[in-house]
Amino acid sequence: MTMKWAVMLVFAFMSVAPFALGQDASTDMKNAAKTTKNDTVKGAKTAGRDTKMAAKRTGHATKVGAKTAAKDTEKGTKTAVRDTKKGAKTAGKDTEKAADKTASEVKKGAKSVGHGIKKGTEKTADAVK
Repeated sequence: MTMKWAVMLVFAFMSVAPFALGQDASTDMKNAAKTTKNDTVKGAKTAGRDTKMAAKRTGHATKVGAKTAAKDTEKGTKTAVRDTKKGAKTAGKDTEKAADKTASEVKKGAKSVGHGIKKGTEKTADAVK
């Protein structure tokens, strides 16, 4: 009879062991779920902060870049205006010089033609006398 009790006791321990181990696995799963939840929340908070900081830095860099671009554009415009004024002055002077030369040449040509006509007229007058 003691043998029966011993066998029954062994079977009882064998049936309790899986139940106890199953309870332990359940607890482990609950702990793992809590840890995962906490890690997810921490990760989301960190990602949110990092995104916010990146947005601030990007905004600042964009602002600085826009200011630099505006200054460079202003400098370029001033240079272009200055160069255009210089070019207009030079073109005006060159045009004036060309006009003076043209007038001088026309005057010389007119004198030459007038002289030629005068000589021709004198010859004709002498021939008629």
